[in-house]
Amino acid sequence: MPSKMSRRSLFRSGAVLAAAGVSASMPERSAAAPHVLEVGENLYQSIGVTPLINCRGTYTIITGSQTLPEVKRAMEAASHAYVHMDELMDAVSQRLADLTGAEWGIVTAGCAAALTHATSACIAGGDPEKLQRVPSLTGLKHEVVVPRYSRNEYDHAVRMLGVKMVEVETAAELEAAIGPQTAMMMILSCPEAEKGELSIPNACAIARRKGVPVIVDAAAETLTIPNIHLQHGANLVAYSGGKCLRGPQAAGLLLGQKDLVRAAWINSAPHHAFGRSLKAGKEEIMGMLAAVEMWVKRDHDAEWKQWQSWLDHIGGQATQVTGVTTEVLQPEDLSNHAPRLRIGWDAARIGITGTEAEEILYHGRPRIAVNGGTGTRRDKQPSSITIMPYMMMPGDDQIAAAAIHRLLANPPHINVPEPEAPGVNVTGEWTAELMFMSGSSQHRFEIEQHDGTLSGMHHGSFLSGKLTGYVEGRRATFRAHERIEGATLHYEFAGDVAGSRMEGVVQLGEYGEAKFTAQRA
Repeated sequence: MPSKMSRRSLFRSGAVLAAAGVSASMPERSAAAPHVLEVGENLYQSIGVTPLINCRGTYTIITGSQTLPEVKRAMEAASHAYVHMDELMDAVSQRLADLTGAEWGIVTAGCAAALTHATSACIAGGDPEKLQRVPSLTGLKHEVVVPRYSRNEYDHAVRMLGVKMVEVETAAELEAAIGPQTAMMMILSCPEAEKGELSIPNACAIARRKGVPVIVDAAAETLTIPNIHLQHGANLVAYSGGKCLRGPQAAGLLLGQKDLVRAAWINSAPHHAFGRSLKAGKEEIMGMLAAVEMWVKRDHDAEWKQWQSWLDHIGGQATQVTGVTTEVLQPEDLSNHAPRLRIGWDAARIGITGTEAEEILYHGRPRIAVNGGTGTRRDKQPSSITIMPYMMMPGDDQIAAAAIHRLLANPPHINVPEPEAPGVNVTGEWTAELMFMSGSSQHRFEIEQHDGTLSGMHHGSFLSGKLTGYVEGRRATFRAHERIEGATLHYEFAGDVAGSRMEGVVQLGEYGEAKFTAQRA
């Protein structure tokens, strides 16, 4: 796992301890949910869900951020009246323009919805005939140019309209790629977008000469006023509402060129167009406006000092354990723009690895989600966990500091079985069936075994990639990673071998797990 996690990467669903080849006594998960919902401080516990301390950051899988008190009040107040949605958004748009300095703005059902509505607007504008044809793009502009560094899981929000993504890596390629079928250019704001010939300013200058609008995905960034991306030449910029702005989790912002933003609204709910399903209600709209109102009032310097004080306290407690060190990591860009604390140690000396510590804290009581852990029993790399204070609440530092100190000072006994010598040879070509939670697919393995080490190829239904792994006893464990569009799919197979048959489970990352059986040819 890299020392800095992707800004919106999902919390791993696979079992780190199992992957490390170890087992430990883990706290039990929540008991079965009772029959009565308690609306109050035990809301989640009453249905069997255990809340967590967020030392990880603004990740949707752990519900992003906690809304500001002013946002909660605005949403509550908004729920007590009926309004006309076009009138509401027109008034909100003008206020967003006044607050942000952008020509216009709308509230969307998250940043991904903002990307979808912007794409619709660039394809169909406000033409009702074109609106009704989408996602059938015959005769319409249907290409979106994108720097290769910008491809990511979230560009599915653009692709869902049926467009063709045209990747470019140089300015010359960008010039050549823009043509009569180009609807827009999409750029992911990230460190790579701040340098080189395809930086946001350079790419926008080329697109502007060609008459092609540019949208910047700035989901987890701080909202700069005046807006840095619009100043660099972008026509549109999209933000998540439920991250640093601490608005509703199911809300986002689209800011920029007035005619395109107004067209994006027409392409979204409540209007009958492609974006009808991506609905933002009056509560989210007013809550998001309240979040932006607060953004211009918040004392951001004081927030930074508070984050630093929390890290100082956690680090001070952790380093009371002999051999534990800390390092403050400064942010590299505007996404999740806060300092982080890396707590490091020698696993052989302390008795626990970073990935084990991350997993134990996540399933412990209190339950704490950290910003990643490094080091496993198998790789023997230096161990660490990282703390991100961005979405921590007052008092969370005390809870996290005590839990981390307790874990490092007195780690649980972890039974590490001695590696078994390989008891089987799995060299050959295997045909496998993967049984998902719904449906199945045929895969193929081409495996070479040298002592206990595996290499070869994994072939899925459409994709292929290199395979690596190992054999201990009669158990084979191997993994493959394959890229498709902006996403990377992860497969981690673990199966027991009996002759020419293999059977086990494959971890699919954020998509859960599947059972598999395989037969050697």
